[in-house]
Amino acid sequence: MNNHSIQPPETDVIWYLYMLRTADNRLYTGITTSIERRFKQHQTGKGAKALRGAGLLTLVYQQKVGGRSEALKLEYRIKQLSKQQKERLVSNQAIPIDCWNGLINNS
Repeated sequence: MNNHSIQPPETDVIWYLYMLRTADNRLYTGITTSIERRFKQHQTGKGAKALRGAGLLTLVYQQKVGGRSEALKLEYRIKQLSKQQKERLVSNQAIPIDCWNGLINNS
């Protein structure tokens, strides 16, 4: 028996889209398989360079997406939105499934 860990197939891993608000009110969008782990990385300066030195971070949005491919496509589309559109998304706290499919399939 070998000691190598067995990684689950990509399709078994659940990905999440999340948005963080910085101290100066910017919104950062990212994807991860563990929001708690990734948030801690951002808070300790080990996450995205864009958030280093950004002060207090607040998790303002999270949504289960599914596979990595879908998460990457959705992240790209969300990053193309205006600040006003992102704020609306944060306020509504959900992407209607018909819009979500449109965001992914139109990329």
